[in-house]
Amino acid sequence: MPRLPNFLSPGRLVAAWDRLRESFWFLPALMAAGAIALSFGLTSLDAVVEDRTYRRLDWIYLFGAEGARAILSAIASSMITVAGLTFSITMLTLQLASSQFGPRLLRNFLRDRGNQLVLGTFIATFLYCLLVLRTVKGVEGSSFVPHISVAVGILMSIASLAVLIYFIHHTAHSIRVETILASLADETGAAIERLFPEKLGQEPPDAPEPERSITPADAATARLIRPERSGYVQMVDGDALMNRAVELDIVVYLAVGPGAFVTPDDVLMTVAPGARIDAAAADGLRAALVIGAERTPTQDLAFSLRRIVEIAQRALSPSVNDPTTAIYCIDRLGEALARLAERRMPAAHRLDADGHLRVVAKTASFGVLAHEAFAAVARYGMADADVVRALLHTLGRLADRISPAERGVLAGLAETIRREAGAGPL
Repeated sequence: MPRLPNFLSPGRLVAAWDRLRESFWFLPALMAAGAIALSFGLTSLDAVVEDRTYRRLDWIYLFGAEGARAILSAIASSMITVAGLTFSITMLTLQLASSQFGPRLLRNFLRDRGNQLVLGTFIATFLYCLLVLRTVKGVEGSSFVPHISVAVGILMSIASLAVLIYFIHHTAHSIRVETILASLADETGAAIERLFPEKLGQEPPDAPEPERSITPADAATARLIRPERSGYVQMVDGDALMNRAVELDIVVYLAVGPGAFVTPDDVLMTVAPGARIDAAAADGLRAALVIGAERTPTQDLAFSLRRIVEIAQRALSPSVNDPTTAIYCIDRLGEALARLAERRMPAAHRLDADGHLRVVAKTASFGVLAHEAFAAVARYGMADADVVRALLHTLGRLADRISPAERGVLAGLAETIRREAGAGPL
């Protein structure tokens, strides 16, 4: 079976699909294409429908050529005006969200299906009416009025009015901090479900873990694979990496994980034995890692948590001074980490079907993720008693759900917060 080109690897296709979903133009472009197809289809239908058939359809308004032109022109001009207004309001919302909640949240607003649907509806209605308008003929000896097409245009304009009302409600609702935090919590929860699907892990807890460090024999023959460009590791295609490792009969030691920033001087992975790696094989191994200009929440759980932390830090800044929002953020962090505490972290090693070690990956740690998130909030909120109380309460709840080893990390952080803030016991 021929191997797919590197740019068609599953990981890169998933990353490309995520970029399309996050783009503001993708859904409106699809709706515009649908409107164009609908206009050609309905005008073709009008061309074969006889006049007496129209009279049997009570819901169709029968216009002359001038009346049809006036209706379609009015709808088209109003739709492009409303589309411009919608775009302006959207840009204003993005500016407000960026300044108040942080630029990392812009991707959530850009990928918002409601905003895309609204803009797509106005553009689709405009294009539909414009294309139907060109078919209306009222000159002597050549008269054609597409009555069904005009009626559908009127229905689309009514639907656009309903969408405009929805847009005003949706915009006012989407910029509320409670809505934003709920959306981030849902996205983080989905990432946890996707990255750690098994509560009991992928193998028995007592299974021996092979040595993850490179042995002296491996180091002597290993090859270092570096990235071709700078950027953030957005995704690691584990299946593709495993398949390449089995095919080449090698062991891959990943030096980075999702969220890491790399340059051409850094090491992506170490491969042993390196003698089996040529330029084509190295390119295939690089293709298993998707590197982009920004961090994404697809596999980067720390980034998902960091976006909630950033809202809390901005809320606790002297210029904003909104501890209530920070407490909301702490509650959402506790919700996400409580879900993570129920999952067993996957082993660092990955074995093939024959039980041979093939990939040694960077693994996440509950203690590190929780400590980094809460410590980042605590640094800004030590002067507020309510924030300190919320931090200690959430840390105490999480401590009851995790192993003794991880519990020590949270207990140490709670003790530091008490000492620095002068707080009493929980």
